[in-house]
Amino acid sequence: MSESLERSYLQALDYLNRFVDYEKGMPHAYSPVSFNLERTARLLADLGQPQEKYPSLLIAGTKGKGSTAAFLESVLRASGRRTGLYTSPHLHTWRERIQVQRRPIAKAEVVAWIERLRPLVEEMSIRGEHGPPTYYEISTALALGYFAEQKVDTAVLEVGLGGRLDATNVVTPVVSILTTIGYDHMDILGHTLAQIAGEKAGIVKPAGWTVSAVQQEEALGIIRETCRRQGAILWVAAEEGVRQLLPVPAGPWPYPPLPEEGLSLRGPFQQTNARVALATVLALRRQGWEIPDEAVRQGLATTRWPGRLEVAGKRPFWVLDGAHNVDSARALREALRAEFSFRHLILILGFSRGHDAAAFATELAPLATHILATASHHPRAIPPQQVAEAVRPATAVPVEAVECVAAALDQARRLASPVDLICVTGSLFVVAEAREALGLAEERD
Repeated sequence: MSESLERSYLQALDYLNRFVDYEKGMPHAYSPVSFNLERTARLLADLGQPQEKYPSLLIAGTKGKGSTAAFLESVLRASGRRTGLYTSPHLHTWRERIQVQRRPIAKAEVVAWIERLRPLVEEMSIRGEHGPPTYYEISTALALGYFAEQKVDTAVLEVGLGGRLDATNVVTPVVSILTTIGYDHMDILGHTLAQIAGEKAGIVKPAGWTVSAVQQEEALGIIRETCRRQGAILWVAAEEGVRQLLPVPAGPWPYPPLPEEGLSLRGPFQQTNARVALATVLALRRQGWEIPDEAVRQGLATTRWPGRLEVAGKRPFWVLDGAHNVDSARALREALRAEFSFRHLILILGFSRGHDAAAFATELAPLATHILATASHHPRAIPPQQVAEAVRPATAVPVEAVECVAAALDQARRLASPVDLICVTGSLFVVAEAREALGLAEERD
């Protein structure tokens, strides 16, 4: 790669970083002032409505969004479709967010698209009644435009935050998908499960199709009422098969067969995500899509999603997982028990502001014999000493503050024997730095 292209690519990212980025600092309120669909819609209108040139799947939820997106992309690609995948945040390079056929967007394409968007963004910044677009809104417009240019057959889109006001919600998907809903970003989305579910269910479209994971009754009641109000079909991916709740109860209908070798993604919780993906496949088939059983088996057996119960080494086991809230911590605890045999567990924990380190640790600390509290280099990272102070009340084992992820890995190596397990968790940003320190990152910005 030429130095000129590398320089232009970094300049393009620098330009993007000039805009408000809620991944680095959350707004004071989750409202149309901070999150405005009109800004994204305006950008897309100026680009010629690229999102209307291909069908999309839109995925919201608290946990399992990324894995479900990865499962669906893999199945659709195995069926012969040209796929787009839009997810966030990234692990190592911004280009991971926008992929076609699971290949990240090229640096030259990023440069070209930023240059194409720049005059539109500047015009909006000067004259737009809703103010300048955000980092995420520009990124979303770029992704949707790039997918049209690449002539994808289907785009799989992961909601960034919430659903109702997320930039991706400008799309009218062929299926709106809701993974497991729990307590996350409570300062933004609400302090009750009903409030949070209401924001997530904002992706349900009039007379559209909706597929949901099995939910707690409080959340399911909100989803059911939203679908009833919108005249939408509602399917729930139950363990025994797909159940239709609206317009009239029906089912259960059996899922397509799983691969004999099992899912490529580890952990009991991935069964839930796979069922949501399979229910979506059945919904697409009901709408006339041809997705053979063999494509389903192949797709589920070959799905890649790094940083989610990822085994990065053995003797001792190194397990990297981006769990960051109480529900995902509980799922990680059960997965560690079910998937691995070890003598001692050494936890490396790091969190971003807005996440409850104490509640997270309450779920995992009872398994651990030593905890290393650390922080990524991300602006929203909680300092290691604060993490340690939050975690200590949850455990009687030693809790040590370590200045950075690489140092925490070194300390874990000194503490672990070959029959132990080291688990890095609490934040995808911490997991990304661990992958880089362990030599697993093929590329990075």
